[in-house]
Amino acid sequence: MLYSDLAGRWALVTGAADGIGFALARSFAEAGANIVLLDIRDDALAEAAAKLADTGVSVRTETADVSDRDAMIALADRLAADDVVPSMLWINAGVGAAAKLSDGKEKAIRWVYDVNLFGTIWTAQAFAPKMIARAGPAHIGVTASSATLVPIDGPFPLYAASKYATAAVGEALLNEMREYDIGVTILCPGLLNTGIWNSGRARPERYGGERQLDDSVGEYWRKAMTPEVIAGPVRETVEAGGGWCVVQTEGDTRDKFEARHTARAAQWTDLSHD
Repeated sequence: MLYSDLAGRWALVTGAADGIGFALARSFAEAGANIVLLDIRDDALAEAAAKLADTGVSVRTETADVSDRDAMIALADRLAADDVVPSMLWINAGVGAAAKLSDGKEKAIRWVYDVNLFGTIWTAQAFAPKMIARAGPAHIGVTASSATLVPIDGPFPLYAASKYATAAVGEALLNEMREYDIGVTILCPGLLNTGIWNSGRARPERYGGERQLDDSVGEYWRKAMTPEVIAGPVRETVEAGGGWCVVQTEGDTRDKFEARHTARAAQWTDLSHD
């Protein structure tokens, strides 16, 4: 798909109220796509829509929880009834929690996986069949993380593990969609200045409810690059037909990636010829 194909068509982005989702939505709007901004936060959606007013495209907002499969399918049906079927679907919604898998609270673990993993699957199930049925160029994007490329360490092992799973779903979709001529891009960005550190501000009650962190916690993220840096690499990958789009924002990501896979190769045991 070329970005010029987006003109006059619809692009839908989940987790679109800010951060990577909003940066992607703006890049699609600037290519002429009409935009559906989907997020769980009403107030943030209204602000995001206002920021796209200068693009001159149609913008509609939808409040939805991607972890709710029935709600996502109902939303896709309702949009299709309005003749809104995305030509560009970007599955971006994601949350983080500073919890360990070994002793983390059940609700925190379920929340991270229900959004990052199952939310990706439910969003694809809701919209991909309608994209397949609708003729014309189409593309699906999945936001994973550079954490899927390097060893899982640091203060967010639960998040990193969930993003490994997200990337695997993206790769599965890439292969599934080939027969329908729909490209799939798996975005693996490095650290960016987003609000993911404060994901708990929008946590539903069934997962423990809202949790606002002190603003000082976000200082580490605020020193990073802004999400707009991903727009160029994403466009190049989409227009090349999709695949992995790794945006390195930290200088040691490639070194960690290569060391990780070198170590794996050294531990390989081949019994296939025994």
